[in-house]
Amino acid sequence: MWEKIQQILNEKNMTVYQLQVKTGLNTGNLYALKNGRLKNPTFKTMVKVADALGVSLDEFR
Repeated sequence: MWEKIQQILNEKNMTVYQLQVKTGLNTGNLYALKNGRLKNPTFKTMVKVADALGVSLDEFR
């Protein structure tokens, strides 16, 4: 899942920090997702990520 998030971040020239600010999630959660420690993020978390990136949740299927 992180690969898709990273791809979108790159397309939008955004950093993980900018994503953190837009979502209101703590950086630790985003890095846990990035490092594979958070395998099944909550629906609420993914909604925040999708909204911050301006994409549909379908992008992460």
